[in-house]
Amino acid sequence: MSTTQTDLVIDAATGTARCRWCMADPIYVAYHDQEWGAPQTDDARLFEKICLEGFQAGLSWLTILRKRSRFREVFHDFDPPRVARMTARDVERLLGDAGIVRHRGKIESTIRNAARCLELLDEQGSLAAYLRRVTGNDDDRPAPRRLAEVPAKTPASVALSRDLRRRGWSFVGPTTMYAFMQSVGLVNDHLVGCHRRAACGARPR
Repeated sequence: MSTTQTDLVIDAATGTARCRWCMADPIYVAYHDQEWGAPQTDDARLFEKICLEGFQAGLSWLTILRKRSRFREVFHDFDPPRVARMTARDVERLLGDAGIVRHRGKIESTIRNAARCLELLDEQGSLAAYLRRVTGNDDDRPAPRRLAEVPAKTPASVALSRDLRRRGWSFVGPTTMYAFMQSVGLVNDHLVGCHRRAACGARPR
């Protein structure tokens, strides 16, 4: 591997260019190449990403990726109606499950957020439609060439955070919501030259 001045890492064998942040672990590489930044419209997967970004707060995303399969098992594949029916007994059980992040506030937040998600779906029709409406054209800024050009939050992520909080969601701060927006393709923060940038360029409209 070799690193260019644009914060890309070039695979010497294949010539494939990737954003440098993903090179810390093979799990990250797979996530970068297969998921991160790809436009997502499935409501269950969007709800999952919001929840997992909340669980990630204070931790590394790699920790969450390593535990994601267990998260999916215990939270019913993040199906909002099923998650919303979880009880205090479920919370206590999950606090003893080492396969997930055992944080009472985040577990309880996931269950509450599922109920709020159902309300939002009744009102908006889909989570994807709601997100497009609230975040608008947040990806109109120039494509980043260096990691330092990628913001931690944007006016759109602030607006999304504010609106979700107004609706009763929690663990949805502006920085968390920007990481969510990056992950589901509401913005494209693959660096110029990254082999995934063009593939993730289209926006779900």
